[in-house]
Amino acid sequence: MPKTPASKPARDTSSEIDAGLVREIALLLSETDLSEIEVERGDLRIRVARQTYAPAPVAQTYVAAAPAPAAAPLAAAPVAAAPEHDQADVLKSPMVGTVYLRPSPEAKPFIEVGAHVTEGHKVLLVEAMKTFNDIVAHKTGVITAILVEDAQPVEYGQPLMVIA
Repeated sequence: MPKTPASKPARDTSSEIDAGLVREIALLLSETDLSEIEVERGDLRIRVARQTYAPAPVAQTYVAAAPAPAAAPLAAAPVAAAPEHDQADVLKSPMVGTVYLRPSPEAKPFIEVGAHVTEGHKVLLVEAMKTFNDIVAHKTGVITAILVEDAQPVEYGQPLMVIA
């Protein structure tokens, strides 16, 4: 009796996961900034989730200045006060992240001290979790001070600049 080639059993493709569909769902997840998506097609159910990590707080150390030796009595000298700004003029960071004063390292800054801006004008970026967020002027005026440096970590509510 002649031998016939053994036929392979048919693969059950109904339980295979469509990698392309998973990639599409993962892309949708990152584009919409969601943390989890679940999709059902017939008896197939795919759940894609990602973990989000809050950036670690930046440790700041403050060192007190050593007292000056009391060699001579101190005369009442005028002390230059730290610049005070009307709180309505101060643009504060809406999030924790890293501030960028220019759109790319080789580009010129969005704004400079003395520049006139209108409300809604992009003045800098704050990067948080690999997402660059436009920070816009909260009012129309002139930039009188920039209180942060490019690529500096910032905290929520930290003053970024003064628009008077």
